[in-house]
Amino acid sequence: MTTASPFVHSYLFVPANRPERFSKAIQSGANAVIIDLEDSVGAQDKSEGRNSLTNWLDSAEARESAVPILVKVNCVNSGCFGEDLRACRRPDVAGLVLPKAERVDDIASASAGAPVYPLVETALGFSRVNDLARAPRVQRLLFGAIDFKHDMGIDGDRDELLFFRSQVVLASKIAGILSPVDGVTTEIDDLEKIADDAAYTKRLGFGGKLCIHPNQVPIVNRTFVPSADELKWANRILAAAEASRGGAVALDGRLIDRPMVLTAKRIIEDSRRRGPM
Repeated sequence: MTTASPFVHSYLFVPANRPERFSKAIQSGANAVIIDLEDSVGAQDKSEGRNSLTNWLDSAEARESAVPILVKVNCVNSGCFGEDLRACRRPDVAGLVLPKAERVDDIASASAGAPVYPLVETALGFSRVNDLARAPRVQRLLFGAIDFKHDMGIDGDRDELLFFRSQVVLASKIAGILSPVDGVTTEIDDLEKIADDAAYTKRLGFGGKLCIHPNQVPIVNRTFVPSADELKWANRILAAAEASRGGAVALDGRLIDRPMVLTAKRIIEDSRRRGPM
């Protein structure tokens, strides 16, 4: 599975200067791992982080891993951007996460043929979200809610961000790219909070969630993979539609229309691809 798939739901961050955590990250069950050269690595440790990244990518463990590896580089004007790109321009890096994405030119600078995952986490970046979503090599948008709230002076994470999250979903749909991925939940031990946050953004149209601890991964996977009830519903819809031979048919008092059939097919395909969790 590549990261350019609607069946990638969980993305686990791991600091680039903590190579002892790389193995645990790829064994966590995360659909993709993001090795972070930015926020989680101090200025004095950037070079060490790049070296740890490239050394690990050269290892047998990395070559044999089936988990896609993305790298979160430092932002374009950080002073580290060029060195980060040189370290990441290799075929075993599945994509680049670009923080504080604000301009299409930034994405062009980052891509160099690699898939790009822009982090929308500033007011300026959000104001250009449609342009970012349509930029070449962009696979899906990531919404960095924590930094975005700070930039906007917003206090709150639900109703206060509803408009912005919905616009990121809309921009992704219009651009024809994968549904976006929501930001992290900082509470790593509050499993109910993590599950609630994931379920909330799934209802808004997000297709996945960023994780900062392996404990969060199984919850995110369970939330975004179809439940037993959803799968049962999808099978009943398809059975009824097939029995109707293209004619109008109702199930449980509701007319089965084409969008319902397509939704049912997507649920079943997702379940088959993911397999038992």
